[in-house]
Amino acid sequence: MKVFKIVPRGYCMGVVNAIKIAKACREQYPHETISILGMIVHNQYIVDALEKLNIKTIDKKGKTRLELLDEIDEGVVIITAHGAGQNVFDKAKEKGLIVVDATCKDVIKTHDLIRNALKNNQEVLYIGKKGHHESEGAIAIDPKHIHLIEKKADIDLYSSKDQSFIVTNQTTMSLWDVQDISTYTLEVLKDVEIMKETCHATTIRQQAMAKIPSDVDHIIVVGDPHSNNTTRLANIAKDHTEASVELIESIEQLNPDILKEKNHIAVTAGASTPTYLTNMIIQYIEQFDKTNPETWIRSNFKLKSSQNLGTFLLFRK
Repeated sequence: MKVFKIVPRGYCMGVVNAIKIAKACREQYPHETISILGMIVHNQYIVDALEKLNIKTIDKKGKTRLELLDEIDEGVVIITAHGAGQNVFDKAKEKGLIVVDATCKDVIKTHDLIRNALKNNQEVLYIGKKGHHESEGAIAIDPKHIHLIEKKADIDLYSSKDQSFIVTNQTTMSLWDVQDISTYTLEVLKDVEIMKETCHATTIRQQAMAKIPSDVDHIIVVGDPHSNNTTRLANIAKDHTEASVELIESIEQLNPDILKEKNHIAVTAGASTPTYLTNMIIQYIEQFDKTNPETWIRSNFKLKSSQNLGTFLLFRK
């Protein structure tokens, strides 16, 4: 079957760096309890792989990083690639924990921009997703003067204020969503500066998604549904193409019956998706023959055993 491999796809440098930091942490502190405050990157396969190194992920839906810290009483705590507010760092140190920071450099850049805006007495309008740990960390810098914006209507709350504003955003947001809200902000607010902070890795992946061949009739996005950049890729595909779209985590979720109805498949992956998982799907589709049932068997492309898969994923880009 014909496959269009969307480039770039898969791991970004922020993810690679976070995984390296976690692995180095285990080597540096071989006898310490090591906990990660939330998913180090939004991919369950990576979380499971780190668990095999005895690095535990502390993550519960609806709980903030500050609340999750209550479950860690000793050893090392790793701050994930999504970053955290200073209140989290301070609380961890007060508890006597060894703090290791794996915050993505692009997130740090946005935090620095926000702090500079606050020093200039600007209110910050932060375009992001409620409950996402990156948004949580950014707003925690100064909750009184940083305001979460999820949609254009949220901007109207500030239209009557005689205040200077700056607009920035979560690094994994859709380019088109950020542009739409930013354009509306310029129409509504008198004194506003727009600083688009979608990271380079997210930007080029989203732009590539919007430029796939017109004859592609199905798009597969590989990644964890918890990953914002992965779900945004899927949404962009739906908005900018006529093809059908599905988001899957691994070959085990790939439906051969769907492939039988398609002719040209495009494949991409979120920035936290192990390349191994995506390549397996591509190889399966390439050999898929609608007229040959032997090529429909997914078990011919089994994932490595759970014991070996974790180590493999952590040591491969």
